[in-house]
Amino acid sequence: MQYNTQMKKLALPEYGRNIQNMVDHCVGIKNPEDRKKCAYTVIDIMGSMFPHLRDVNNFKHILWDHLAIMSDFKLDIEYPYEVITREELNTPPGHLDYSRPTMQYRHYGKIMERMIRIASNMEEGDKKNYLVKLLLSQMKRSYSQWNKEADDQKIFHDLYALSEGQIKIDAEKYVIPEVKVNASRDKLKNIKYQRRK
Repeated sequence: MQYNTQMKKLALPEYGRNIQNMVDHCVGIKNPEDRKKCAYTVIDIMGSMFPHLRDVNNFKHILWDHLAIMSDFKLDIEYPYEVITREELNTPPGHLDYSRPTMQYRHYGKIMERMIRIASNMEEGDKKNYLVKLLLSQMKRSYSQWNKEADDQKIFHDLYALSEGQIKIDAEKYVIPEVKVNASRDKLKNIKYQRRK
């Protein structure tokens, strides 16, 4: 008895050993017309294995690419699509440049700094005061996630610095409400704790 582990490794295991055997048989056919007929039959069978993907764009093209890969690019037929080549398959993807925004305080995040800039450019009034209160609460929440205790004075100073001196809050007149930080993150990993609830 021969086990799968003793057989050759499958190029695309999701199709299984039987489809791989069909592809190998197709590659070995001498007559070009019969080989082409066999390839189309294999494509139909491969397509019927994943009926939920038939609505995906270029589904047939993907199947022909898979057939080329499974045949180790040895299937000599005229493909209906331009299939992937061995070089394209083994080419590493290009370098992806990530945006590295310059942030003064990384723990607040880029969006928070943008919101503070918007608030500092607003005209004085109730809307601006409400937005500043929301920003202070979020700043305290973000600060608390990285530090054990949130220092309101530090948050007021950071808001002043991020707004380039346009928003100044008097610490004696305004107190940032306490925020609830998810301190029970470790408990969520504990299965016994989850079952108790």
